[in-house]
Amino acid sequence: MEDNRSTFSSVLTLALAHALDHLSPDDHRPVNAPASLATLRQRLDLPLNEAGMGPKVVLNDLVSGVDGGIIDSAGGRFYGWVIGGSLPAALAADWLTSTWDQNAGLFACSPAAAVVEETAGRWLKELLHLPTSASFAFVTGAQMAHTTCLAAARHALLARNHWDVEQNGLSGSPTIRILTSTEKHGTVNRAVRLLGLGEKNITTLPADPDGRLSEESLRQALEAEPTTPTIVVLQAGDLNLGAFDNFATLIPLAKKHNAWVHVDGAFGLWAAASPSLRHLLEGVEAADSWVVDGHKWLNVPYDSGYAFVADRAAHRASFAYHATYLTHDENNARDQMDWNPEFSRRARAFATYAAIRQLGISGVTDLIDRTCTHANAIVTRIGALPNAEILGTPQINQGLLRFHHPNPEATEQDHDAFTNRVIAEILATGEAFFTGTTWRGLRAMRVSVCNWQTSSTDVNRVCRCVSKVLEKMSANERTN
Repeated sequence: MEDNRSTFSSVLTLALAHALDHLSPDDHRPVNAPASLATLRQRLDLPLNEAGMGPKVVLNDLVSGVDGGIIDSAGGRFYGWVIGGSLPAALAADWLTSTWDQNAGLFACSPAAAVVEETAGRWLKELLHLPTSASFAFVTGAQMAHTTCLAAARHALLARNHWDVEQNGLSGSPTIRILTSTEKHGTVNRAVRLLGLGEKNITTLPADPDGRLSEESLRQALEAEPTTPTIVVLQAGDLNLGAFDNFATLIPLAKKHNAWVHVDGAFGLWAAASPSLRHLLEGVEAADSWVVDGHKWLNVPYDSGYAFVADRAAHRASFAYHATYLTHDENNARDQMDWNPEFSRRARAFATYAAIRQLGISGVTDLIDRTCTHANAIVTRIGALPNAEILGTPQINQGLLRFHHPNPEATEQDHDAFTNRVIAEILATGEAFFTGTTWRGLRAMRVSVCNWQTSSTDVNRVCRCVSKVLEKMSANERTN
């Protein structure tokens, strides 16, 4: 026992030192990952060793091997995709999650993990202003949250048509169609594939100039096939503009036609925690299911996603499984595996529980509002620079910028290429991390601010960086 304690103490102390070194403020550490693919493979793609190695040697080798290959997405100058950082309490709880090594599939496997998940689920519904009666699942992310919610939708819609999909499968069942907008996220497609619903059954309907699903197009689609089982997927914060569909109008319309309404709120659903932004979600509580991530705006370590379903019976019927070799609690405890697609699973609710406890209601509100303020500042200040254009001013924490080639005769294709080069030059400085996208046929730079550590100092530094990059690149183009 003493030997094991000594071994753990030695290597975990070393891990702590490496972790604190990574987390310590360092103005000179690049946000990007400068190591090349060839370099990382040379360091890490090693022959399988015959003999074992000491854990400290393994850890030190791993840390040196990944040097230059770790993106500083945990820091305050990372604005790519929609990736948050890790709150101190959430990170510490995540470490303990690995230490405790609980299988959070059944109450019997870890009573504490089950109760923490039950409590964190209730807290999340309160923060997001979702129905208290809704069921929930802690999953890896929005991808599996979509899969979880749409499995419940599949069950409910086919049950209305007298078809038991869990027993009979999909062969011979009524076709389920999915109506959504052109702004849907690709994870919806992947969930549809996984569930056997078929991508060809997805109908994408036009969005208005603000990125919102058109009411008239949804009405026409619903009326065109009034008896077809239908899922309507709405957006709460799309990935380009952070646009919100008109839930107060579209949800009653879909419900009038007996459709299941699913809301993709991977990050946008967190706006419900802000009194100043909550109006964007008016009427969303009337949907049938909702998806949101913890590893985005809540700043919980990967992986962390949440699925919520209004129809508890449909949700449980899609996943519950009992067997004689399993120990199912009969005293009103919650067996987590009855609500999600994973059997054995990490006790990821510990980190969520800790994050919410650290922030409290007011802290979550402040995190949402503060990052939205920073996103707006980055977009508007960079957009005011020469040869820059704002394509989307943030209404929450997402915005779009485009950069114009300085040649007066430049084409849209030239502007596309110039935008890509500007993004690459910013990354090369190591000062900030942005990603690109194509929005309505135009290349753009996305600005996504999710990290609790982003400060006004970071914003100033990043805007100065982009200004210098644009000035240098424009000067080079004029001399060529």
